[in-house]
Amino acid sequence: MIEEQGIGELGLHDMSDLPTTLNDLGGVSDEDAREAELGAPRILIVDDSRMVRATVIRHIKDKYPFREENDGEQAWQTLLLDPSIQIVISDLSMPKLDGYGLLTRIRQSKISRIKDLPVIMISGEEGEAAQIRARDLGATDFISKGISAIELQTRLQSAMRLSRTTRELEESRQTIAESSIVDPQTGLPTKEFLRIQGEQLVAAARRHTGELSLLAIHIDGFEELAQTHGRALADLIQRKLSKILSAKVRREDTLSSLGDGQFAILAPGINVGSANAFANRLRNIIAGTAMQYKEETLRTTLSVGVANMVSDACTSVSAMVSLAMQRAIRANDSGGNVVVTSGGEPQRGNWSGERIALERALLLLQAGEESEIIAVLPVLLQRLMPLLTLAERELALGLPLARIEHTYSG
Repeated sequence: MIEEQGIGELGLHDMSDLPTTLNDLGGVSDEDAREAELGAPRILIVDDSRMVRATVIRHIKDKYPFREENDGEQAWQTLLLDPSIQIVISDLSMPKLDGYGLLTRIRQSKISRIKDLPVIMISGEEGEAAQIRARDLGATDFISKGISAIELQTRLQSAMRLSRTTRELEESRQTIAESSIVDPQTGLPTKEFLRIQGEQLVAAARRHTGELSLLAIHIDGFEELAQTHGRALADLIQRKLSKILSAKVRREDTLSSLGDGQFAILAPGINVGSANAFANRLRNIIAGTAMQYKEETLRTTLSVGVANMVSDACTSVSAMVSLAMQRAIRANDSGGNVVVTSGGEPQRGNWSGERIALERALLLLQAGEESEIIAVLPVLLQRLMPLLTLAERELALGLPLARIEHTYSG
């Protein structure tokens, strides 16, 4: 079975029976001219009855291109592969996958062109309850199996207008989102703001032979988090992490959103070594942060890609973003919770030289990240020495304090 994810990028078009002239569309009215501009909508007809499909086809074949399938499962595969389909006409009762199941898949699709498709259900003898159920699942309209050609074409025109309005609204929203300087989900500046700010910083770095680094940050498992716990919780965690990151960057740094579960930090005056150390500090902070949701403790980690204007010979901020994102993806593919810089190898970094938080160490230990703690055990033990000394004095536990001190000093 073809999986949904990524199919929308294939761009497979079967244009063999699309009309090429206005006459093929049956007239030159303003409405028809607009449809000609967009391309006449291909209609997918889904019914296990060959007779019903033939009836519908007879009513529309002179005006609209079409495809036909005899069950919901095949119709779903067709929708994934054929982006020219703009309207679905489907029976309710079918083998393998019925109309309800097909409608549910369409409305829950991650692909916007599928999710917003007008779906007209063919209603036979199922009754009013069946129509109510289909309407609740997102059916656009209903037709009977004995519908006339004029009425069917009228319903299709209404569905086309709805589809066009929905498409234009989505395009408008996308345009606004891309031109806005604030991401509504995180409250952070957008990619457009990063680009404008970044080009100014690139120009300044060139004038003064300065350094400029960019960190692309991915929240590991963000999509799985949204699927498991719901989008609302995923957005809440994303906002919480954005606040944590905001508190850790310098005033001269630019923190922005790159998309769902993705951030960027543009840091002027920072070489690649310092950027790598900074990335690892951020990664350690988030790895040691626990968030309570109902009775569940949620933890997340970051994959970070680092690009530097000098060491990577980047001439624009867009090139730095692209390179850093590639490295962040490589970090995620290696298992996450790592940093990838110009060396190309994932690095977990270390805590040496940092002020270690015991609470963070305990959280990492609970999360199974023992390797993160082993390297800094001497530092942790040194910070615990006053407590261990008190415990030995009061409780006489037989703790090897001298050995611990020797381990730390070594």
